[in-house]
Amino acid sequence: MSVRKNILGVPVDMVNMDGAKVIFDDIMNTEGVGVIVTPNSEIVVNAGKDDELKEIIVNADLVIPDGIGLVYASKILGYELRERVTGIDFLSEAIEYLQKNGKSLYLLGSKNSEPETVAQMAAKNMCKQYPELKIAGTHHGYFKPDEEKGIIDDINDSGADFLCVALGSPKQEKFINKYKEVLKVKGAIGVGGCLDVWAGNVERAPEFYREHGLEWFYRLIKQPSRFKRMGALPVFMTKVLKSRLKGEK
Repeated sequence: MSVRKNILGVPVDMVNMDGAKVIFDDIMNTEGVGVIVTPNSEIVVNAGKDDELKEIIVNADLVIPDGIGLVYASKILGYELRERVTGIDFLSEAIEYLQKNGKSLYLLGSKNSEPETVAQMAAKNMCKQYPELKIAGTHHGYFKPDEEKGIIDDINDSGADFLCVALGSPKQEKFINKYKEVLKVKGAIGVGGCLDVWAGNVERAPEFYREHGLEWFYRLIKQPSRFKRMGALPVFMTKVLKSRLKGEK
């Protein structure tokens, strides 16, 4: 069991990668669908305004501290969170686990590009790096509500053990939550833009930026259009400081 602490009223597991992997192993060997969420500063701020999203995080089986802002916040609030566990790094560990244990993966989300979808391209690159990985199926993220049942049937019929949903937050978390009672996978995670990275469409920040918690800055340099989204970080830190001064958590 992990230690779970509230940051602005949103629970976060105080885990490093090793701790997250232990919980993941438990999820994959427990009945029902284990839900994994990867909140960063932006998602925590949004959860404060979106009761449904907050409830999903509260009830998740693993809440990974994805975002350097959460590490800074934990220090301000006096928590023992020493490192962030990025969603893309956790996904790599999950894929390695799936390969080692002969389990399969379904990728849902990202663009419906031609001649291959982003999910298909990501699947190919995953299999190049993990040759024994089983990809149960893929589907793009540009579907209508009346197509959802067919997609869920396809996931279940594929026999997939683990589901990655790349629809962006909070859509991906709400999609998983909506169908978790009928899905037959053992675990499901919202992975945001991870499939674009795996597909080779988006370059991940160099190691220097990642090691110094500046991945967000690198992404901003590469994609200035993200400026508005980056505004969530100072809002988040301001709220954390006010919370600390008031003695709240």
